Amino acid sequence: MGHSLIDPRDSAERQNEKLIKITESLMRRVERGGDDSGAAYAQFQRAVILEEEVRARTRDLARALELLNESNAKLAQANRETEAAQSNLTNAIETVQEGFALFNSDEKLVMCNSRFGMHLPDIRDKMVPGLSFEDYVRLVSHSQFISLGQTETPIQWAARRMERHKDNHVIFNARMVWNRWVQVSEHRTPDGGTVILQTDVTDIMRLERRERDRMLDDQAKLIHATLDHLDQGVCIFDSQARLVGWNQRASELLSIPLGRFRMGINFLLLFERFRDEVSFEEGKSAQKVEDWVRTETERPPLSFELQHSNSKILTVFAQEMPDKGFVFSFTDVSAERSAVQAVYTANEMLEQRVIERTLELEDALTDAERANASKSRFVAAASHDLLQPLSAAKLYVGSVAADHPDSAVRSVLDRASNALVSVESILGALLDISKLDSGRASVHVGQVPLMRIMTQLQDELAPMALHKGLDLRMVPSSAVVSSDATYLRRILQNLMANAVRYTQIGRVLVGARRLKNAVRIEVHDTGPGIPEDQQDLIFREFHRVDNLSSASEGLGLGLAIVERACALLHHPLQIRSTPGLGTMFSIEVPLAQRESESTRQTSTLGAVPSDSLENMIVLLVENDAELRNALTIAMERWGVTVLACTTEPEARALIDEFGVIPDAIVADYQLDDGALGTALIEALRAGLGPVPSCLATANRSVEVSQISQKNGFHLMHKPIAPAELRAFLLSAFRQSMGK
Repeated sequence: MGHSLIDPRDSAERQNEKLIKITESLMRRVERGGDDSGAAYAQFQRAVILEEEVRARTRDLARALELLNESNAKLAQANRETEAAQSNLTNAIETVQEGFALFNSDEKLVMCNSRFGMHLPDIRDKMVPGLSFEDYVRLVSHSQFISLGQTETPIQWAARRMERHKDNHVIFNARMVWNRWVQVSEHRTPDGGTVILQTDVTDIMRLERRERDRMLDDQAKLIHATLDHLDQGVCIFDSQARLVGWNQRASELLSIPLGRFRMGINFLLLFERFRDEVSFEEGKSAQKVEDWVRTETERPPLSFELQHSNSKILTVFAQEMPDKGFVFSFTDVSAERSAVQAVYTANEMLEQRVIERTLELEDALTDAERANASKSRFVAAASHDLLQPLSAAKLYVGSVAADHPDSAVRSVLDRASNALVSVESILGALLDISKLDSGRASVHVGQVPLMRIMTQLQDELAPMALHKGLDLRMVPSSAVVSSDATYLRRILQNLMANAVRYTQIGRVLVGARRLKNAVRIEVHDTGPGIPEDQQDLIFREFHRVDNLSSASEGLGLGLAIVERACALLHHPLQIRSTPGLGTMFSIEVPLAQRESESTRQTSTLGAVPSDSLENMIVLLVENDAELRNALTIAMERWGVTVLACTTEPEARALIDEFGVIPDAIVADYQLDDGALGTALIEALRAGLGPVPSCLATANRSVEVSQISQKNGFHLMHKPIAPAELRAFLLSAFRQSMGK
């Protein structure tokens, strides 16, 4: 390429001077004209254009050289920083007290410090970058400084090491020669590489071994002290049947001098020294014991008795240990065997005495049966003598009532006649109960309308109740039950008479609750109540809670007759009483067949039974899980939907979740964390309205009864009777359906 007409390095004046000369020369050539000058001018134009392009290329090249110089400067700086960082990393790794090595994701050694492999000096010079991990493991496994197990080869060790290398984190201890230990810690890096740390833990291992040996010595001393304090004799043998432990009690029980027990003596040799002084129980022998010791397979536990020449009876128990050793224990049971013999002798004497007493009791029973028969005959005779004047009195009253013109007087006479009928029935029942005591009672079960019996008893007891200012109420019932009319009337008459007799103020309420296939007749009063410790005693003859009562108020036979009659008729009898609040007696009587058929026919026609609880919703709050589950199952069997919970927040959550108002609430009185069921019911009813509520509790105090009565809660004592719970639910459901 030719030189430029204008040198950029010239000064501005020099460049202007050159340009003027060029211009003049060009003007002269233009003036001359001709083809040559035209061509020259064209060449001049091309030269100018080329010069501009060369200048542009020169500027671009200069800029590129500047950028290259800057990049080279930055690269040099980066190399210096990298070298500095690598130098710092190398120095940092070198300062680490453990051996350090880094393998990349291709399992090649990248770098390691001088301490890596220092415990294996025969292969230390081979730990260079580029070494594969597998070759590293192979070198270590063949090093003469690593201590392998007696049965492990280098190939096996390397295979086991490579298998552990598959885990992300590996820590193990490798034993070196001269009883040194190295802990190897291997961790995976995020990019798939591997970091290995080698730490000398020889001092730690030696310290741990010394501590373990000391603990073993302490344990051995403790075991020896424990054996010496045992009341059993103990001998411990190793897997070679050599004696390794014993206590003094073994020497005493076997009558072997303690000096004959020495460490390492074989069992058979020790057994030989006293086998002739003992006799074995039937089925056992010295040979069987020796065969058990010689057994090379697993030994089952061995137990037998020995009779020693020193008059001791020993129970021997042999048990194999995990290391194939075994333990023999000896227990002196001489006193127990003597006691058993004494008990056997005493039993023989007792049996003889029992036979003698049995004969005496049979004689006494014969006398009692004779006396009972005499009593029955007396009661029968007395009843017969009393029934005659009663029959006459009935005839006189009937005659007067039939002819008297005053209807009011006739009404009074009719009630008097009913009372005489009651007396007659009572005397007949008394005769039957006397037969019950003698074992010759008979009943006549039939269909008994409750309305007739209850009306008669109300007429009979109304004057007594009116005289005392009591409110005697009878809830009429059209039920027809299956029972003996005489005994059933006698039962109800006694219960109602007791209620009127012992109630000073208030009222007596008698009613019948229909169950599924039965009727529960209840007698409620507001009398003084019966303490819990007296509720079993009141059914005894001649027992009265109020000992100050006069004989005219009864001799305490009424409830005794009630209990016997209910047992005879298989009518369940229940009592619920709270001192100061009153008492409730109830008997459960099955419905007569025609009642049950009527009920079934009604169900067949599609009518809803009056005692159905289908579709009822009950909120149950009970903190005892077992009772909560039992109540839930019982109510669900009746068709009730149960919302069961333990606390008020859970109850509100259930109500909000289902979006319904329960038909009834059944709550425990004492909940968790001191909460009370009364407060819970009040809080829920404040938002739900007057939902029928039942308070279940084992607390029978007057205070709880008063609180329940004040707030209109039904009080149900634990253990909860299913019939009582169902009766409450029926009442609550009917109330809810009535709304």
